[in-house]
Amino acid sequence: MRFEIMRLDDIDGTAIDSTVVDAASVSGIVQQAAATGQRIYIRPAAHCTSLAP
Repeated sequence: MRFEIMRLDDIDGTAIDSTVVDAASVSGIVQQAAATGQRIYIRPAAHCTSLAP
């Protein structure tokens, strides 16, 4: 399964950028965001064709 992870702006919460990753990569990204205080939004990627490592 693939997930879209969006990095959110600290001030207004709008998406700054996004990437699509496989399920195995989500945990590492969440841990990194938590360690740096970064706001992210994660949702299943329905029809995305790109896949980031």
